[in-house]
Parts: sequence; structure tokens; C-alpha cells
Amino acid sequence: MSEKRVILQVKGLSKDFQIKGKKLGSKKAVLHALQEIDLDIHEGEVLGVIGESGCGKSTLGRCLVGLHKPTEGEILFEGKSILGVRAKDKLEMCRNIQMIFQDPYSSLDPRHTAADSVSEPMVVHKTVKGRAAMEQRVLELLKQVGLDVQHMNRYPHEFSGGQRQRLNVARAISINPRMIICDEPVSALDVSIQAQVINLLKKLQKEYNLTYVFISHDLSVVKYVSDRIVIMYLGRIVEICNGGDIYKNPLHPYTQALLSAIPPECPDEEKERIVLQGEVPSPIGERKGCPLAGRCPQCMERCKNEMPRLKQQGEEGHQVACFLYEKK
Repeated sequence: MSEKRVILQVKGLSKDFQIKGKKLGSKKAVLHALQEIDLDIHEGEVLGVIGESGCGKSTLGRCLVGLHKPTEGEILFEGKSILGVRAKDKLEMCRNIQMIFQDPYSSLDPRHTAADSVSEPMVVHKTVKGRAAMEQRVLELLKQVGLDVQHMNRYPHEFSGGQRQRLNVARAISINPRMIICDEPVSALDVSIQAQVINLLKKLQKEYNLTYVFISHDLSVVKYVSDRIVIMYLGRIVEICNGGDIYKNPLHPYTQALLSAIPPECPDEEKERIVLQGEVPSPIGERKGCPLAGRCPQCMERCKNEMPRLKQQGEEGHQVACFLYEKK
């Protein structure tokens, strides 16, 4: 993976949300959704992002695609900042980085037909000229995702959930992006349909040489699709590792607890379940120390007062933010 070119860099990314009508003392209450995220994404890879609900993984995806403006930090696409750019440059950035959302129905305009939804990005970015050429391109895209000419004039409510998500995939690839942010793209679908959509995404990745950021809470799905995996907890990255290695050698106590929740492949296999005691700390207000300190079975005094940083451990590309692995 280290031989591949870095296509997107995230440096010191933080995102705060002010909570209206709520104060902590004399200050306005602030929810820290992301804190000091550093990440390199390589061209052509599938980067899986997992963590429990509220860990900030969807906020990260929305920052990468420009739907949220970060409070601090930089996002560089091929060495150029995508923050605070001019309207013309922002349009080009939108063309290069697309997003597939979790809910396939609410991400489609109910007043638009399938053909309208798929053609809209091409109209905005002026990638296809002429009505006949547009219709031909729309039909090609629909066929690529498993739909056909009979679906062109149907409205979103006339499709099944899986078909709607296929329609969203067609719209996302219509302007030949370099990267697609997949925000839990199969979590709202039936299990049998999930596999079909995942295999479709993998096929399109090879055809278009796409880079995916695949956000999910489903550990088995992330394991199947990802080249590398990012583990997030309470707005921070706690571990990064190659896709297969993270399941063989998890280092961070949170990663170990998360993976211990996966049911064993064999019913007779005995598997130790690591249970983190206590509640997840509130992301509102200032905090000090490791975010897992109050729940970690291996917590040290240092963990309560200092914030661990991501550092290289063992195998190339394996990084963990934990004082257990720092040399004394």
C-alpha cells in the first residue's frame, strides 16, 4: 500500500458543533465531533472506517466531500486544499469526490425520474452535450448498475431499496469521480441485497480505478471490502492497519473489545468477550486524557491526563494511539 500515491491528505482535522440554547458555565456548549484527525488516503484503495454510533465517522465523510466545513485543519486533494476555494475550483472538487448516502430514498428527489437523477450531475458539470447523447449515457450507467431502459422514467417510490441504492451509485459515477465516500451504503438494505450492492461497488472500483472511503459499523462488511481499516472512537482515530491484519493483531484496547463482539465462525469455538464497563463519555465540553480512559481495563494514571497520539507499531502501516505501546 505504501507504493501507491497519496490522493487525499487530512491534517489536524477537527469539527465542532455549537449546541443552541445550552451552556456550560459561562460558555456556549460545544460538541466535539472530530478532533485532530491525521490521515493519508491512497489512490485506488478501499479505506474502511468503523466505530460505534456517534464516533464521528459520518462527520469525517461529510467533511471530506465538503458538506461540513471543518473547524480546524486541512484537507488536501492531490496536494491542493479543498477548503475555502473559489466557486469554480469547488465545482471541480465536487466532480472528483462524490458521496453515496446511507438512506437510498431520502438522497433522491421524489419529483425526479431515474433518468433525471442520473443526468443531473452531468448537466451541472457539463460533461455531456446534446439530448440524445445524454439519454445514451444515462442508459449506459443504468445498465452498469443492474438497471435497464424500463427504469428510466420511474420515480424513486417505484423502486425497491436495493434499486434506489443502485440508482445512487449510477449518479455518483456519472461524472467519473476519482473518489467516492460511501457512508454506510448498505446498512439500510436487506442482507441478500447488501452483498449484491457491495459486489457492484467492487466491480465499479476496478473499472473506474476508484478510491473508496467505506464508512460502516458492520465489521464483517468492512473486513470484506477494505484494504486498510481506520478505527474511530469519540471523534478520534485510535488505530489504523491493513485490512486483514487488524483482525489478527488488534492493538488498541477499544479495537480488541470491538472485534471480540464478532460471533465465532464455528459454533463450538470459544471466544473471549471483552466488555468495556461504563458509559461512553459525552463529546460535549472540553476533555483531557485518552477518551477511553474511563472504560479501559488497562487504564494507567497517565491515560487520565495525557492524550495519546498515533504512532507506528510493528508492521508497516500499523499505527495505534495508546500509551501501552510507547517505550518507557
